[in-house]
Amino acid sequence: MKKSIAILSIIACGACVSASACTGISLFAKDGSYIQGRTIENAHTELPSFYVIIPQGKKITAYTPTGKNGITFKAKYGVVGLSVVEEEFIAEGINEAGLSTGLFFFPKYGSYVSYSERENNYTIGDLQLNEWLLSQFATVEEVINNIDKVKIVGLDKSSVVHWRIGDATGRQVVMEIVNGKVHFYENSVGVITNSPGFEWHLTNLNNYVNLQSGDAKSQPMGKDTLQPMGGNSGFLGLPGDATPPSRFVRAAFFRATSPMRDNGLETVWQCFHLLNNFDIPIGIEHPLGKAPNMPSATQWTSVIDLTNRKVFYKTAYNNNIRCIDLKNIDFKKIKYQVHPLDVEKKQPYEIVEIH
Repeated sequence: MKKSIAILSIIACGACVSASACTGISLFAKDGSYIQGRTIENAHTELPSFYVIIPQGKKITAYTPTGKNGITFKAKYGVVGLSVVEEEFIAEGINEAGLSTGLFFFPKYGSYVSYSERENNYTIGDLQLNEWLLSQFATVEEVINNIDKVKIVGLDKSSVVHWRIGDATGRQVVMEIVNGKVHFYENSVGVITNSPGFEWHLTNLNNYVNLQSGDAKSQPMGKDTLQPMGGNSGFLGLPGDATPPSRFVRAAFFRATSPMRDNGLETVWQCFHLLNNFDIPIGIEHPLGKAPNMPSATQWTSVIDLTNRKVFYKTAYNNNIRCIDLKNIDFKKIKYQVHPLDVEKKQPYEIVEIH
């Protein structure tokens, strides 16, 4: 499939610039299952979204800013990915070995090395990096040890992202590229949003050291006594806006106070419940009366069970949760496939008749 890279870059850049409110969290189950979930947003237009199945042995050529002429590689592992705009641009995915990667918009703080056409044979566009990582590696450690084998460039100057990378052991890192240098950060807090950098977000959490689950204690104030006015007063002051710093803080506290469930499937449902708090209503990012005709800025939400190799997702048009089980796929025999997340854009419902 040959595309104009100029048009491709404009479309991809436009989607990523708008998709600035993505939120990621992770949870563990009592049985050891490890789960990663995320939302993906686009506040201006509907974001074309697909699920992609990549078989073992699939030959892939990467995009660069001048065409589909970057590094060429064969898939070592089978992959299931959720893509945006173009099928090659996997925003979130997992391979059969249990490695999962996701990209999150990172404007103004990330910056790649300069593109050189002479280095095309090992160059890959940032929006396609997940396709390479998932098809080649099984663990976070392998990614860290091999990331210098490719040159990561932006398909457009304003297309800047950072990555969440996790594996079935429960290890998770954030990868950021600043001034062309790759940095990995262990993500023990289990949360990712967007700009500023990951270390800044960790520092910012200290501003909320007073927050606690449950109710705040009554406090004397002169001759009066201040008392909680309702449940969860211990979280009074938790930021509720949709900016990346506020979402990071909110997600970190929601995750930290979330009870651990017994198994992977129960934890998947828990993850969806937590991520419901990060749905972006379409009206809040536009002047009054100027919002586009979409159900939500949150285009879709995915939850991936890295232990049991399952991808779950729902969309703005269909809140029914669907599942792709990698254990039911023979990646040695299946052919490369691309399917829209929504076959038709309407919410199915069932009428319950009361007799």
